[in-house]
Amino acid sequence: MPKTEIIVINTSPLIALISALGDLKVLPFLYQEVLVPFEVCQEIIKGGTTGFTVTEFQLDPWLNKQSSSLQITPFLLNCLDLGEASVIQLALNKSIQTVCIDEAVGRRIARLSGLSLTGSIGILLRAKKEGYPLSIKDCIKKMLDHQIRLSQTVINFALKEADE
Repeated sequence: MPKTEIIVINTSPLIALISALGDLKVLPFLYQEVLVPFEVCQEIIKGGTTGFTVTEFQLDPWLNKQSSSLQITPFLLNCLDLGEASVIQLALNKSIQTVCIDEAVGRRIARLSGLSLTGSIGILLRAKKEGYPLSIKDCIKKMLDHQIRLSQTVINFALKEADE
């Protein structure tokens, strides 16, 4: 996972981190700035069917929530959902090297766009390595309890990397 000071983050990792930790306090522990595209803000605020994470997201004063929509290239819009496309577009527009995306297709397009990647598990692993008090095993359990999809390969990798 890349070492970076500024990151652009997608909807799924925000939801996964809140599921795992109950809040987003891990982000300012790791990053100088976390940008959230307007389109991602709108996805979070809609709240899905349960409204889970809306309050935690809205109350977080530290996230740099973009206030206007982006002009997204047709290529990104044709390949990805709006959130992933906006994350990649914002990173490219602002010359930010690293994005946080969990979905495989979004990660592939980000790599093809010359960006470095991390995901929710990558953030948790980096946080643990840098001294943030958490258990990867507990985080994974909480994520699964909140219906966050993780492959067995990702779970095994995370537990091995964390020596858990």
